[in-house]
Amino acid sequence: MDTTGIKFVDELELNEKRVLIRVDFNTPLANGEVADNTRIRAALPTIVHCLEAGAKVILCSHLGRPRGKVNPAYSLEPVAAELAKLLDTDTLLYDVEVVFPEAVVGADVAELIADLKPRHQVMLLENLRFEPGEEAGDDAFAKELAGLADFYVNDAFGAAHRKHASVYTINKYFDRNHKAAGLLMRKELKGLGTLLSRPEKPFVAVVGGAKVSDKLGVLMSLIDKVDEILIGGAMAYTFLAAQGVGVGDSLVERDYIDQATSILNRARVQGVKVRLPVDHRVAPSFDSDDATVTEDAVVPGGMMGLDIGPQSAADYARAIKRASTIFWNGPMGVFEREAFARGTLAVAQAMAEAEGFTVVGGGDSLAAIEKAGVAEQLDHISTGGGASLELLEGKSLPGIDALRANYPID
Repeated sequence: MDTTGIKFVDELELNEKRVLIRVDFNTPLANGEVADNTRIRAALPTIVHCLEAGAKVILCSHLGRPRGKVNPAYSLEPVAAELAKLLDTDTLLYDVEVVFPEAVVGADVAELIADLKPRHQVMLLENLRFEPGEEAGDDAFAKELAGLADFYVNDAFGAAHRKHASVYTINKYFDRNHKAAGLLMRKELKGLGTLLSRPEKPFVAVVGGAKVSDKLGVLMSLIDKVDEILIGGAMAYTFLAAQGVGVGDSLVERDYIDQATSILNRARVQGVKVRLPVDHRVAPSFDSDDATVTEDAVVPGGMMGLDIGPQSAADYARAIKRASTIFWNGPMGVFEREAFARGTLAVAQAMAEAEGFTVVGGGDSLAAIEKAGVAEQLDHISTGGGASLELLEGKSLPGIDALRANYPID
């Protein structure tokens, strides 16, 4: 990934300056608390750097889809509480309080920022998406948000593919010396950039999830880069159906049978091996806790394929372990249910044991890695599922491009 023209936060002089950091705290909540703090932890290096530099730190993020309206179910208040816990460690030389104004912009927010104590306080604004101007990329809202700070830092890789006000439009209000990418953003661009710039061969991609339609672009792009593609999840049944294999009552995107066939044909021409499941864990419905393993690739009538089977998992694990570069995005089955998690966990374990360079592309794969407890054994875990896929497709990411010097904003 070309970072020409992009400054990084450790190149800025921030002492006594107001710094607005766009983070990605779009975390799952359960019973009023953060259920997975991975994305919050990922942003800590940038937050701590700015604190130690003596800045007044203002954080902003979205959470869920409140669709431009205030909705207590999507409040960032539990995230503020979790952030306070994470900052309460021996790694900092001083106590840090998290200030939560329960608003995004306005005179009250500005007054609180004026009183912020560098090194001792961090402010987290309320959910950006409570403001209709955020997702609309509204210029007036971006200008008001920009007015809160002297410097802007984008550390939200997971939102970098959006032309939202806090990610894209806001850049027009900061010149080249007053905006930068954060430390997490740099880590993401370096890790994913390895996949784009001459990855060591053999290069294996593991692609799962529910829908072929969500992964068409990345699959077509990967065919030009990889030596082998391992397909799992519900999307595998569209590919099997395209080959005339019986898939029972499994989820199939019938409108994408032709596209699946095109992908398989293109891979064959390019000499890229595509592996599909040779057995499955099946059940009559999603609600069942009893998994049955099929004898082959055929799913019996009245049954749904809900996970790859043990033979498929073993085949995929072998392919992963002999690869020099491995990229994984998407679970192999309904891994949230214990009966159908084995295929996904087997891939996670194989990734952890692989000697090659391993990259996990965010989303459900990140949750699977956490569930398997192997995060520390992987080379790079991306916090942005959609952004990582678009980057691998060769698409421009607006939130990154807008950080470049003199980048034109529409």
